Amino acid sequence: MTNEQVLSAKQQAIAPITAFAATGDMARLDDALNQGLDAGLSVSEVREILVQLYAYAGFPRSLNALGQLMKVLDARRQRGVRDAPGREPGRTIPTGEALLVAGTANQTKLAGAPVKGPVYDFAPAIDQFLKTHLFGDIFERDNLDWQSRELATVGALAALTGLEPQLQGHIAISLNVGLSASQLRQLARVLQERVDTAAAARVQAALDKQLAAAR
Repeated sequence: MTNEQVLSAKQQAIAPITAFAATGDMARLDDALNQGLDAGLSVSEVREILVQLYAYAGFPRSLNALGQLMKVLDARRQRGVRDAPGREPGRTIPTGEALLVAGTANQTKLAGAPVKGPVYDFAPAIDQFLKTHLFGDIFERDNLDWQSRELATVGALAALTGLEPQLQGHIAISLNVGLSASQLRQLARVLQERVDTAAAARVQAALDKQLAAAR
């Protein structure tokens, strides 16, 4: 991988965490959480990754994963491990109309253009929820950078079946927020080694499709 951008150890640890959290594999999530904390992820970063997960895999998976994180942290404390607490969000989250404006701006920046489509015309409520809550309430929280949020999202979507359109969209967003094609190929290899072949193949296929469309 000479002269190619690479994922840091912390970045490599993110996708396995969300992959196992999304599928509810608590035993392997336990290992992934320990690996992530050992790689330097702070408690705040891991907690934020699992909070964000609910937007893609649902509250039950997110809550179960957060409970597992609490168990891991308790076990590590008992072993004398001192994990960095990290920082809480420092930005004041807007409310009301200002939240819609902020969320719309975040969504547009992430996607590279205003997001429109028939489904949003058919169900305006989902468009409102995406803009105000996911891209507003969640993406306005500044204790986790956008590249990390996208690695977390790709990990979760790759681990689940039937979500290829959403995975394709988030591969595009990953490139928009500064992750390189070589880093995303490395992400596929990380999933191959630490999660499973199917998740890795989904990421690689989505990346190949995105790169072909950009030519």
